[in-house]
Amino acid sequence: MWFRNLQVFRIPRNWELPLADFDKQLSRQLFQACGSQDAQSRGWISPRGNDQLVHSLNRQWLIALGSEQKLLPGAVVKQEAQQRAIHFEEEQGYKPGRKQMQEIRDQVTMELLPRAFSRYRSTQVWLDPIAGWLCMDASSTARADEILEVLGKSLDDAPVSRLRTQVSPAAAMADWLASGEAPSGFTVDRDCELKAHGNEQATVRYVRHALDGDEIRSHLEQGKQPTRLGLTWNDRISFILTDKLEIKRLAFLDILKEDAEKQAQDNDELFDIEFTLMTGELNQLLTDLTQALGGEAEED
Repeated sequence: MWFRNLQVFRIPRNWELPLADFDKQLSRQLFQACGSQDAQSRGWISPRGNDQLVHSLNRQWLIALGSEQKLLPGAVVKQEAQQRAIHFEEEQGYKPGRKQMQEIRDQVTMELLPRAFSRYRSTQVWLDPIAGWLCMDASSTARADEILEVLGKSLDDAPVSRLRTQVSPAAAMADWLASGEAPSGFTVDRDCELKAHGNEQATVRYVRHALDGDEIRSHLEQGKQPTRLGLTWNDRISFILTDKLEIKRLAFLDILKEDAEKQAQDNDELFDIEFTLMTGELNQLLTDLTQALGGEAEED
């Protein structure tokens, strides 16, 4: 159950919302499969496949958002709409106007949706109501925004905000690369992306390449800023930090996974052990990373 990405948010520390109330409020937005005329559907599902919307263990919560999207390529709709526009012109003696063309496209979409294939996916969300973390296993901000939208519709009060630090990730990563020194507890790996400002946004990417040479410093001196940097924390977790304070390509030390497998008696126990290990490690990683970025920024 190890997360592979983190979109990092803050909720109030020692959040006072009781678990039972949280579960009850989530039930307002349960996932329902798409109907014949629905293009997409989103809602909460059980993260463990049972009747509970919140999996709670050691004061750590896990929830999951399910989503279904009908796959109806725009090119298919366009082609069919063009054919109907031709028939319209043959019958009426003139081409359909803009409003009529839009009505034709809408009609085609409604007729094709019931036959479209569906894509289903789920995204897990970890909440630590004590330390105040809310982290999504999502690789994009768009997916995070979808989750926040449903969460806002579910809860009476959703005090969620992006993690903001005193020092921007781009500025901090530039300092680490220029000095050749990572903050305490971290090491710089061999993956990096630097991007120039301006219209062209010239980009340089390094993959499995040493980052401690003059070449990197030369790019920094020319005004390029790091947008992605590979890091390892305490020789336990490797990841890519982005200039948007996203954490991607999370990889946990194999020994953590091996220990979990040795301790577990069955799949349910393995899930709980992995969840406990993962949240414990991520809690400390996020604390150390925040400090490496100068601490949290004060709220406006």
